[in-house]
Amino acid sequence: MSFQSIKIYNQLANDDLFRKTINFDLKRIKKVLKKFGNPERKLQNVINIIGSDGKYSLLTSLKHFLESNKKTVSTYTSPSLKDIRERFWMGKRNLSYKEIKKTIKFIKNQKIKLTIFEVLTVIFIIHAAKINRDYNLLEAGALFAKDSTNLFENPLLQAVVNINKQHLNFLKKKTLDEVIYQKVGFLSNKTKIYIGKQNKNVKTKIKKYLKNNKSSKIFSNSWKLIKKNKNYFYQEGNFKIKIQNKFIHSKGLLENVAMAIKIAKDLGIKKKIIKRALPKIKFTGRIDYLRKGKLVKKLQKREKLLIDGCHSEVSAKNLANHLRTLNYPIYGILGMSKNKNPNLFIKQFKKVFKKLFVVRITNENSISNQYLYKIAKDNNIKVFKEKNFLKAIKKITSKEKKLICIFGSLYLCGEVLNNN
Repeated sequence: MSFQSIKIYNQLANDDLFRKTINFDLKRIKKVLKKFGNPERKLQNVINIIGSDGKYSLLTSLKHFLESNKKTVSTYTSPSLKDIRERFWMGKRNLSYKEIKKTIKFIKNQKIKLTIFEVLTVIFIIHAAKINRDYNLLEAGALFAKDSTNLFENPLLQAVVNINKQHLNFLKKKTLDEVIYQKVGFLSNKTKIYIGKQNKNVKTKIKKYLKNNKSSKIFSNSWKLIKKNKNYFYQEGNFKIKIQNKFIHSKGLLENVAMAIKIAKDLGIKKKIIKRALPKIKFTGRIDYLRKGKLVKKLQKREKLLIDGCHSEVSAKNLANHLRTLNYPIYGILGMSKNKNPNLFIKQFKKVFKKLFVVRITNENSISNQYLYKIAKDNNIKVFKEKNFLKAIKKITSKEKKLICIFGSLYLCGEVLNNN
């Protein structure tokens, strides 16, 4: 994380008015926004993106399609990897540090206690309302029922990506059923709802919770992601597009691109514009091969570096499936934040790594490398402990052809990107 970003996050964390812990309640943020004259009501064509895995990749794909169609777009994403400014895209640029700090001061003067995520959401809304781009895309936080992005009675559309057993620590009922309810049971009754690919059980539960929702509902069986030889295609009836992109390396991520194509098509974006935008889409920190930078330069010629912020069982399977397609040795470096499920996560990587190094994440409340070591051992993975990812890379690097895969946390990916 950049020095300025750390300074701003520390300022928020150390302020008595702002809570570092997550506390779901829309009353606080609505009270603050009312004091500012309800700027959220000025935002046109709001698109909420909700779910457990895939929010960023869907949002990024959709942003590319809209901007290629010469529309202006503001986006609110979470978390930031390298820099706090990444959260706030204002159509032509990200917010500056000065703008962020000034707005925090402005919010603080209202003397209303907020969570840090609520403060960040208010920062986005205040600035997005000033310029009011053609579309406003907001990525939800952990859940949605009382998430600070659930502010819009009549959004243009709400898109639900893959839902799985994450964020149980925020719930009284720690079940997948409750996760699904919290994410889809509170969607708008006055919009279009798109449901991305889900497992059969989750899809059934989603339909149950949306049964009385009056919005138009479009499920993933309305379109297809198909593979022919080594190529993937989006297909909907006679409408077909080859997904040409050298940066996207997994079926899971391509499912989110396909969902974005469906939404773009329904928004009236022409086929030729979607095709033109596809090669430009890149997902930072999501099965992301780093091809240049300080760290890459230090590696041997036959070594590749890959980072992936996956931290759930579903996203672990997605990465593991990609790694199993490679025909050269793979060395892993794993770090995970607390409140994740490392047992189910690590289990997906049996027989994938020649060696796995487990590390702590700097400046992050992470799972101890001792605990990760024990789980990897229990799964018969050849594992070693290291203090941090830099020390692990030093142990791994050699003239042998290999892939070094750093994974398990978006915060760890951010640390790698800043060092690179």
